[in-house]
Amino acid sequence: MAELKSYTMNFGPQHPSAHGVLRLILELEGEVIIKADPHVGLLHRGTEKLAESKPYNQSIGYMDRLDYVSMMCNEHAYVLAIENILKLDIPERAKYIRVMFDEITRILNHLLWLGAHALDIGAMSVFLYAFREREDLMDCYEAVSGTRMHATYYRPGGVAKDLPKNMPLYKEYKGANKKKIRELNKGREGSLLDFIESFTNKFPKCVDEYETLLTDNRIWKQRTVGIGVVDPEKARNLGFTGPMLRGSGVAWDLRKKQPYEVYSKIDFDIPIGTNGDCYDRYLVRIEEMRQSNKIIKQCVDWLKKNDGEYISSSSKIAPPQKIDAKENMEALIHHFKYYTEGYCLPKGHIYTSVEHPKGEFGVTLISDGANKPYRLKIRAPGFPHLAALNEMVKGHMISDVVAVIGTQDIVFGEIDR
Repeated sequence: MAELKSYTMNFGPQHPSAHGVLRLILELEGEVIIKADPHVGLLHRGTEKLAESKPYNQSIGYMDRLDYVSMMCNEHAYVLAIENILKLDIPERAKYIRVMFDEITRILNHLLWLGAHALDIGAMSVFLYAFREREDLMDCYEAVSGTRMHATYYRPGGVAKDLPKNMPLYKEYKGANKKKIRELNKGREGSLLDFIESFTNKFPKCVDEYETLLTDNRIWKQRTVGIGVVDPEKARNLGFTGPMLRGSGVAWDLRKKQPYEVYSKIDFDIPIGTNGDCYDRYLVRIEEMRQSNKIIKQCVDWLKKNDGEYISSSSKIAPPQKIDAKENMEALIHHFKYYTEGYCLPKGHIYTSVEHPKGEFGVTLISDGANKPYRLKIRAPGFPHLAALNEMVKGHMISDVVAVIGTQDIVFGEIDR
């Protein structure tokens, strides 16, 4: 028998499943992994330090750019931290809008994860299916914020503006296929809420399609069943949160255990796995999409029946209405000072977290009474998951590393913050 010599190999940083910024040093014996050492820092942006040099309201956009797949959920933790330190209560309507967009963001995140994870392992079609639904949800982002990704829609005290009464329509142009444009505009005739409602009615069938392609697929199961197994105790000790923890059978979800906004009034279930492998984590995320759809439906029903303010009436925290700034000198001065100097928070120290699509996303905020944070620290869910990579891939083959990176659902913006 030939003797196997152990050797070291670079995995990345060009690897497509890690956005070109993950470098792993793999210690191998043949094709079996003895040790995996992740090298982080190739994307380092200094987000926390940048936020410490700017007024509070100018850092909301930085939060979007941390995990650039779960934009509004990042903003949510940041604005909640500001509201908690101010002991500010926000209007009920704003709470429902936030919860609805949190769940839209969760579906957006899981769709990209599903498409990319399947693509890494070798399934092409799912990627195209997932992006079909992402387009509709991106249109919801665009309708409220004017942009498809970095929305900066949540504000301390509520949200930037109320939900639009009309959805933008695809316009007919010379030489266009009129039948195709009519089809694209189906569901867009009414308000944004009507459009979201029509999406929630058709989405469960779309999830069935993803499951038809993958859940009982022989190759998919060979690549994911029994790969990257983490038992419940180890998952807790490694600092897992979100689907990574629930996939190991631990029913921990901040929306249920430490409810914020209006989650305590909403009916939904927490899916959990049994084996703690890549396949279980896949099933958990698939079921999470169905549960998010259920939550969005309940929010749409409430928002259709109830009117109200979308942002706090506190003039310290909320900017003046645009119409007032155009007609009233005091409102114009207030508008100018609000966007240049911002507002001061009372001295204090707070940690606030939300159930982000990838796990627990937390913001530690220390205020010294100025108009910008003295210290801002972010608890990104992906960081402890990446740190556990060695534990998860030890004893597996090189090809399994790709499956484990996929199941961790890593985005480097929040890791190299």
